[in-house]
This record gives sequence, structure tokens and C-alpha cells, in this order.
Amino acid sequence: MGTLIAPLQLGLEDILGEMVHARRTGDMGRLALLAYCEVRRWARQAGESDLADRSTALITRNPHASRDQFMEQIDGLIHDLEAVHSRVVSPQAPL
Repeated sequence: MGTLIAPLQLGLEDILGEMVHARRTGDMGRLALLAYCEVRRWARQAGESDLADRSTALITRNPHASRDQFMEQIDGLIHDLEAVHSRVVSPQAPL
């Protein structure tokens, strides 16, 4: 993806901040909303189709067996968002 334009980068940082806060407070409803609406929308705009698909599947496919399972998947989504953020904030120098 390379370097994101400022609005997409700022949007990613906002989403990450909201996701981390909601995770710390255990706000499952907010996490579900952010994953399905905000992460999916942002990922589509940024051309991150795998991330968009993952955020959709997290909410729309099979019900979660437990709260812990849902939170584990949210943690994975947050990790993926952090990886995208690291990639765009510190892009590798061209060869």
C-alpha cells in the first residue's frame, strides 16, 4: 500500500485509539460497531481488502462461543490494524 494520504492515516489512528479504549473498558457493543462499520469502511478505502473481509467476518459469521473468544478475535483485529499502522508510518526505503 505504501504511504497513506493524511486523511486515511488519521482515520486509522482514530480507529485504533477507539478500538484500544473500547477493549480496555470491555465495551463489546462498541467493539462490534467499530469492527463492522469503521474498520471495514476504512480498510475498503485504504485498499486493505483482507482486513475489510476479516472485520466483516468477525461480526457476521458464526456466533462466538464466548465473550473470551470474541475478545481474542478483537485482539487479533487490533494487532492487524497496528501492523498496517506501522507499515504506513515507517515505510521501508525503496531499494
